[in-house]
Amino acid sequence: MISVDTFDLKILAALQNDGRLTNQELADIAGLSASQCSRRRMRLEEDGVIAGYRAALSGEALGFELIAFIQITLATHSPDNAKKFRSLVGRVDDIQEAYALTSDADYLLKVVLRDLKSLSDIVNNVLMPHQSVAHVRSSIVLDWLKESAKLPLSAIKTGIVGA
Repeated sequence: MISVDTFDLKILAALQNDGRLTNQELADIAGLSASQCSRRRMRLEEDGVIAGYRAALSGEALGFELIAFIQITLATHSPDNAKKFRSLVGRVDDIQEAYALTSDADYLLKVVLRDLKSLSDIVNNVLMPHQSVAHVRSSIVLDWLKESAKLPLSAIKTGIVGA
């Protein structure tokens, strides 16, 4: 369990908007001294609340023109088969996100690809032939309405969070 207060939430919100803020800039935003802010930031990192920092790359600028969602139904519902599929997902860099579902499909994959041929390759040469997979259905993204990795921090009440 992790205890957060309004200062922690200000720090987290500011870092979600710009992970490159200096400690002094972050302290100014949070209304703390630089040393207090630094200690809080280090505690949030050590507690795993801040999981890491990374650069957000533009897929479009790098030639990744296609986003697709792929629904997967497994051939059998056994722990061994699920483990084989999870291993496959871990090896394929084109798969950006993967989720186990409670629906008609067992998994939902988000893939970022350069073009339609790349989608065809991943579906026909990687997913369909895999022994754990029974059915594959893909949907191509036509328009990008919103993308965010930000957590809705306004929903957190200060005090002890997590369980």
